[in-house]
Amino acid sequence: MLGKSISKNSLLLGLFALVTAGVLAVTNVSTRDRITEAERAAAEKALYELVPASRVDNDLLTDTLPTPAAMLPALGLDTPESIHRARKDGRVIAVIVPAVAPDGYSGDIRLIVGVNRDGSVAGVRALAHKETPGLGDKVDTTKSDWIYSFNDKSLGNPDTEKWKVKKDGGVFDQFTGATITPRAVTGQVKRVLQQVAEHRTLLFELPADAGDSNGR
Repeated sequence: MLGKSISKNSLLLGLFALVTAGVLAVTNVSTRDRITEAERAAAEKALYELVPASRVDNDLLTDTLPTPAAMLPALGLDTPESIHRARKDGRVIAVIVPAVAPDGYSGDIRLIVGVNRDGSVAGVRALAHKETPGLGDKVDTTKSDWIYSFNDKSLGNPDTEKWKVKKDGGVFDQFTGATITPRAVTGQVKRVLQQVAEHRTLLFELPADAGDSNGR
């Protein structure tokens, strides 16, 4: 009797474990799909904030090319990430470039910078940072409209040497009580514009598969 009881309990435990594993697997797949969809939606939202859908006729999320290796150091990137290209009637009208400002007050500030074909800034967004709440976090559009001050600016507007915060002799505002964060972001946006200008042919003229991550 004892042997039968143990065998029966073992069978029930095994069945329970199998059912539980199945439920967990289904839940994991379902959750993973929802997370993936949420991440895609967030990425799309950020891209189309910089280059509105009304300006383009392609999918900003999928029309990409890898960051050329020559651009990585200036952009603050360790490995190639996707540069998104905005098109109208097949012509690239803007690119959205990932970058990291490594000199924020509390560390890296991850950015995307939209650059129009004429070299002007389409928009800038801070995707991730650890800046001080109430001070450095004003790089967020939910906290301040400061980051919109880059819109329509270019390397000639203002002059290159004026791409600094006012405290350093430039034209961009700093935050009250916080200079390091806006200084870091301003400097990185300037470097993005310089890199886009230097690699203009690759980014705006060549097909997506004409260059690789080594910048060839």
